[in-house]
Amino acid sequence: MKNLRGDLVPFMKSEEIHKVVRNLARQIEMDYEGKEIIFICPLRGSIHLMADLAREVRLPQQIEFVHMKAGKKGGTISVIKDIGIDIAGKNVIIVEEIIDSGRTLIFLRDRLLLGRPASLRILTLLDKPARRDLPIQADYIGKVIDDRYIVGYGMDSEESGRHFPDIYFLAN
Repeated sequence: MKNLRGDLVPFMKSEEIHKVVRNLARQIEMDYEGKEIIFICPLRGSIHLMADLAREVRLPQQIEFVHMKAGKKGGTISVIKDIGIDIAGKNVIIVEEIIDSGRTLIFLRDRLLLGRPASLRILTLLDKPARRDLPIQADYIGKVIDDRYIVGYGMDSEESGRHFPDIYFLAN
């Protein structure tokens, strides 16, 4: 694990992150008023966002986790841990901390659609469209960012920085 502190440029403080999460929660509550939601959290980077979002959304909810591993660019995506519930006829929201290339997210979305949910939406805290390899658009977007590498609030660099409460750009 490497020490990143000297290589970091502040991007979003925890207060701003929580404000964005609250706004996303209010949007979900308006769209799903009176309905139950199943949040799908891809491990590991989304766990911080998932925890904060679950506390903010004032609707009945379940949380499921999925863990996937993507091979090198264009390689195979494999499922390490799948969801353990039936999503047929349910309202499902995939919770991503950041959307980069979109490959793994498209794989997950298409896999979940086979379960015939009533609805399937995507939420992302950060959207990086400049990195997109495949066309995919989130339904709930916290903030659109430039093509820069970031760490903190679940996002890491070689498993370092994931625990930071703020989000930083990694200096070039």
